[in-house]
Amino acid sequence: MSEDYSITDAEAPATERAAEAALRPKVLDEFVGQEVVRTQLSLVLQAAIARGATPDHVLLSGPPGLGKTTLAMIIAAEVGGALRLTSGPAIQHAGDLAAVLSSLQEGDVLFIDEIHRLARPAEEMLYLAMEDFRVDVMVGKGPGATSIPLPLPPFTVVGATTRAGLLPAPLRDRFGFTGHLEFYSADELAQVVTRSALLLEADLTQDAAHELASRSRGTPRIANRLLRRVQDWAQIKGTGVLDLSAAKAALEVFEVDDLGLDRLDRAVLELVCTRFGGGPVGLTTLAISVGEEPETVESVAEPFLVREGLLVRTPRGRAATPAAFKHLGLQPPENTLFDP
Repeated sequence: MSEDYSITDAEAPATERAAEAALRPKVLDEFVGQEVVRTQLSLVLQAAIARGATPDHVLLSGPPGLGKTTLAMIIAAEVGGALRLTSGPAIQHAGDLAAVLSSLQEGDVLFIDEIHRLARPAEEMLYLAMEDFRVDVMVGKGPGATSIPLPLPPFTVVGATTRAGLLPAPLRDRFGFTGHLEFYSADELAQVVTRSALLLEADLTQDAAHELASRSRGTPRIANRLLRRVQDWAQIKGTGVLDLSAAKAALEVFEVDDLGLDRLDRAVLELVCTRFGGGPVGLTTLAISVGEEPETVESVAEPFLVREGLLVRTPRGRAATPAAFKHLGLQPPENTLFDP
C-alpha cells in the first residue's frame, strides 16, 4: 500500500480491490440505497429478459465508490451473461477496442469504466458497435485499404463515468438508460456496514455501525474500508467486538475525525484558515503548502470539503467558510470573505 493512500479516498488502490470485491452484493435485491436507479434498472432488466432480448446499453454516472462497478456485475448476473471489464484509459487505439468487441458472446456485458476517457478513434468505433452491432476492420494501408464489416452478437455496454459532462453527445445518446448515483445517507451506510460485517463474520454493534456511517463521506466503499480497519483494531487492541468505543479508537488511530475528514483534508483547511487568513488562496499555492500535487488536492480533498460547506471555490482561489473555522476550533478573522 502506498504511503499516500488514505482510507477515506474513494478511489480504491489495487491492494484493496480484492477485499472490497468480496463485499459486493451479487443481485439487485441485495443492493442497498440508490432507490430510484435500482427501481428503474430493475424494470429495464426484467423487460429485456421477458422479451428474450439483451438489455439496452446502460450509462452510470456519479462520484467514485458509489457502486457503478457493482451494478455492472449485477446486470451481468441478472441477465446471465459474462462480464468483460475494461476502462477508457486502457483503450488507446481502435484496434484495442476491436479486440475486446470481437471476443464478446451473445448476451455478454461489456463494462467500460471512465468511459469519458476513451480515445477518439475507439469512441467512433464504439458508436457503430453499440448501434449496429458491427465493427469495420481496415485491411491494408493507403489508397488500397479496404473496410471489412465484422458482425457482432447482441451485447450490452455498461459505461461508468465520474464526469458525465465530458461525454460526447453522440456517445451519450446511444445509451438506452442513464442512471446517476447519489451520495448515501447515514442510515443507508449503516445498512451497508451491517451487511458487510455479517459477511466478514465481525461482531458489529448498531451504535458502531452508525458511527462508521457518519464518518464515511456518503460513500459505501469508504464505509467498508473503515469497517475493516475497525475490525483490525478490535482484533489486535480490543476485545474482538466492534462496539462504539472500538470504532472511535480505531478511527482516531487512522486520523478520521467526526465529519470524516482525514489528514489531508484537515491540512488543507488549517492552512487556508491560519496561514492564509481564511483565503482566498490559489490551488497551486495551497497544494505546495500541504506538499501535494494540485490534482490531488482538487480531486481528493476539495470535493468533500466543498460538499460539506467547509470550503468554497471563488474566482480568486479557495476560501474557508465559518463552518471550517468552527470545526477546527478557531475564531474567524474579522476581514473574511464571508463578512456581512
